[in-house]
Amino acid sequence: MEVRAASVDDAGAVAAVHVRSWQGAYRGLIPDAYLDALSVPRRREVWSRILAESDLPRTGAFVLQEGLVVIGFIHIAPTRDDDLPASTGEVTALYVEPSAWGLGGGRQLLDAAKASLKAAGFPAAALWVLETNVVARRFYERQGWAPDGARKVDDRGDLVLLEVRYATTL
Repeated sequence: MEVRAASVDDAGAVAAVHVRSWQGAYRGLIPDAYLDALSVPRRREVWSRILAESDLPRTGAFVLQEGLVVIGFIHIAPTRDDDLPASTGEVTALYVEPSAWGLGGGRQLLDAAKASLKAAGFPAAALWVLETNVVARRFYERQGWAPDGARKVDDRGDLVLLEVRYATTL
Protein backbone atom coordinates (compact mmCIF):
# COMPACT_ATOMS: atom_id res chain seq x y z
CA MET A 1 0.00 0.00 0.00
CA GLU A 2 1.24 3.44 -0.93
CA VAL A 3 0.19 6.93 0.15
CA ARG A 4 0.38 9.86 -2.25
CA ALA A 5 -1.03 13.36 -2.54
CA ALA A 6 -4.53 13.37 -4.02
CA SER A 7 -5.53 15.36 -7.09
CA VAL A 8 -8.85 16.40 -8.58
CA ASP A 9 -8.62 13.29 -10.77
CA ASP A 10 -9.10 11.21 -7.60
CA ALA A 11 -12.49 12.75 -6.75
CA GLY A 12 -14.52 9.79 -8.03
CA ALA A 13 -12.42 7.21 -6.21
CA VAL A 14 -12.41 9.26 -3.00
CA ALA A 15 -16.20 9.64 -3.21
CA ALA A 16 -16.66 5.89 -3.65
CA VAL A 17 -14.42 5.10 -0.65
CA HIS A 18 -16.24 7.76 1.38
CA VAL A 19 -19.67 6.25 0.71
CA ARG A 20 -18.63 2.61 1.20
CA SER A 21 -16.75 3.47 4.40
CA TRP A 22 -19.74 5.30 5.87
CA GLN A 23 -22.00 2.38 4.95
CA GLY A 24 -19.61 -0.10 6.54
CA ALA A 25 -18.49 1.82 9.62
CA TYR A 26 -21.74 3.47 10.62
CA ARG A 27 -24.22 0.63 10.04
CA GLY A 28 -25.99 0.24 13.36
CA LEU A 29 -24.85 3.70 14.50
CA ILE A 30 -26.74 5.77 11.91
CA PRO A 31 -30.14 4.85 10.40
CA ASP A 32 -29.88 2.43 7.46
CA ALA A 33 -32.11 4.63 5.32
CA TYR A 34 -29.61 7.49 5.58
CA LEU A 35 -26.66 5.23 4.74
CA ASP A 36 -28.47 3.56 1.85
CA ALA A 37 -29.28 6.96 0.33
CA LEU A 38 -25.64 8.11 0.20
CA SER A 39 -24.67 8.95 -3.35
CA VAL A 40 -21.25 8.58 -4.97
CA PRO A 41 -22.08 11.15 -7.70
CA ARG A 42 -23.08 13.76 -5.09
CA ARG A 43 -19.95 13.01 -3.05
CA ARG A 44 -17.85 13.25 -6.25
CA GLU A 45 -19.08 16.81 -6.78
CA VAL A 46 -18.12 17.76 -3.23
CA TRP A 47 -14.70 16.09 -3.42
CA SER A 48 -13.96 17.65 -6.81
CA ARG A 49 -14.44 21.06 -5.23
CA ILE A 50 -12.44 20.20 -2.10
CA LEU A 51 -9.54 18.66 -4.02
CA ALA A 52 -9.39 21.63 -6.39
CA GLU A 53 -8.64 23.82 -3.35
CA SER A 54 -5.67 21.73 -2.18
CA ASP A 55 -2.61 23.63 -1.07
CA LEU A 56 -0.38 21.05 0.61
CA PRO A 57 1.20 20.86 3.08
CA ARG A 58 -1.44 23.09 4.77
CA THR A 59 -4.67 21.92 3.13
CA GLY A 60 -5.36 18.92 0.96
CA ALA A 61 -5.76 15.18 0.80
CA PHE A 62 -3.74 12.03 0.52
CA VAL A 63 -4.94 8.75 -0.95
CA LEU A 64 -3.98 5.21 -0.05
CA GLN A 65 -3.51 2.95 -3.05
CA GLU A 66 -3.24 -0.79 -3.47
CA GLY A 67 -1.69 -1.02 -6.92
CA LEU A 68 -3.67 1.48 -8.99
CA VAL A 69 -6.82 1.28 -6.84
CA VAL A 70 -7.61 3.96 -4.25
CA ILE A 71 -8.65 2.21 -1.04
CA GLY A 72 -8.51 5.09 1.43
CA PHE A 73 -8.05 8.82 1.90
CA ILE A 74 -7.43 11.52 4.47
CA HIS A 75 -8.08 15.27 4.27
CA ILE A 76 -6.35 17.99 6.31
CA ALA A 77 -6.87 21.71 6.79
CA PRO A 78 -6.43 24.42 9.40
CA THR A 79 -8.83 23.92 12.29
CA ARG A 80 -12.44 24.97 11.78
CA ASP A 81 -12.97 25.27 15.54
CA ASP A 82 -13.16 28.76 17.04
CA ASP A 83 -12.12 27.52 20.49
CA LEU A 84 -8.73 26.23 19.27
CA PRO A 85 -5.69 28.33 18.38
CA ALA A 86 -5.45 29.19 14.68
CA SER A 87 -2.12 27.35 14.75
CA THR A 88 -3.97 24.01 15.08
CA GLY A 89 -4.36 21.70 12.10
CA GLU A 90 -7.31 19.40 11.58
CA VAL A 91 -7.91 15.98 10.09
CA THR A 92 -11.32 16.58 8.56
CA ALA A 93 -11.82 13.08 7.11
CA LEU A 94 -10.14 9.67 7.27
CA TYR A 95 -11.78 6.72 5.55
CA VAL A 96 -10.54 3.33 4.35
CA GLU A 97 -12.40 0.68 2.36
CA PRO A 98 -14.01 -1.80 4.76
CA SER A 99 -12.19 -4.66 3.02
CA ALA A 100 -8.85 -3.03 3.97
CA TRP A 101 -9.61 -2.33 7.65
CA GLY A 102 -6.96 -3.59 10.03
CA LEU A 103 -4.17 -3.71 7.42
CA GLY A 104 -2.33 -0.56 8.51
CA GLY A 105 -3.58 1.81 5.82
CA GLY A 106 -5.34 4.13 8.25
CA ARG A 107 -2.11 4.51 10.22
CA GLN A 108 -0.18 5.24 7.01
CA LEU A 109 -2.69 7.94 6.06
CA LEU A 110 -2.66 9.44 9.54
CA ASP A 111 1.16 9.50 9.55
CA ALA A 112 1.18 11.32 6.18
CA ALA A 113 -1.37 13.84 7.43
CA LYS A 114 0.54 14.52 10.64
CA ALA A 115 3.80 14.97 8.71
CA SER A 116 2.14 17.38 6.30
CA LEU A 117 0.52 19.44 9.05
CA LYS A 118 3.84 19.57 10.92
CA ALA A 119 5.63 20.69 7.73
CA ALA A 120 3.03 23.45 7.41
CA GLY A 121 4.01 24.71 10.87
CA PHE A 122 1.10 23.39 12.93
CA PRO A 123 2.29 22.31 16.41
CA ALA A 124 -0.96 20.44 17.16
CA ALA A 125 -3.89 18.82 15.40
CA ALA A 126 -7.48 17.87 16.17
CA LEU A 127 -10.19 15.73 14.62
CA TRP A 128 -13.82 14.90 15.28
CA VAL A 129 -15.15 11.36 15.60
CA LEU A 130 -18.65 9.99 16.07
CA GLU A 131 -19.11 9.51 19.81
CA THR A 132 -20.51 5.99 19.39
CA ASN A 133 -17.80 4.86 16.95
CA VAL A 134 -15.80 2.88 19.50
CA VAL A 135 -13.63 1.23 16.83
CA ALA A 136 -12.44 4.56 15.41
CA ARG A 137 -11.92 6.02 18.85
CA ARG A 138 -9.71 3.08 19.85
CA PHE A 139 -7.77 3.47 16.59
CA TYR A 140 -7.06 7.15 17.26
CA GLU A 141 -6.07 6.44 20.85
CA ARG A 142 -3.59 3.78 19.69
CA GLN A 143 -2.10 6.42 17.37
CA GLY A 144 -1.51 8.85 20.26
CA TRP A 145 -4.63 11.00 19.98
CA ALA A 146 -6.75 11.70 23.06
CA PRO A 147 -10.18 13.23 23.67
CA ASP A 148 -9.82 16.87 24.70
CA GLY A 149 -13.26 17.18 26.31
CA ALA A 150 -14.99 18.98 23.45
CA ARG A 151 -18.27 17.64 22.08
CA LYS A 152 -20.53 18.89 19.31
CA VAL A 153 -23.83 18.18 17.65
CA ASP A 154 -23.66 17.89 13.86
CA ASP A 155 -27.23 18.59 12.78
CA ARG A 156 -27.68 17.53 9.15
CA GLY A 157 -31.41 18.14 9.14
CA ASP A 158 -32.49 14.54 8.69
CA LEU A 159 -29.69 13.24 10.92
CA VAL A 160 -28.11 14.44 14.15
CA LEU A 161 -24.61 13.18 14.96
CA LEU A 162 -22.91 13.52 18.34
CA GLU A 163 -19.15 13.89 17.99
CA VAL A 164 -16.15 14.14 20.31
CA ARG A 165 -12.91 15.90 19.52
CA TYR A 166 -9.52 14.24 19.73
CA ALA A 167 -6.21 16.10 19.75
CA THR A 168 -2.48 15.44 19.49
CA THR A 169 0.77 17.33 19.35
CA LEU A 170 2.79 17.12 16.15
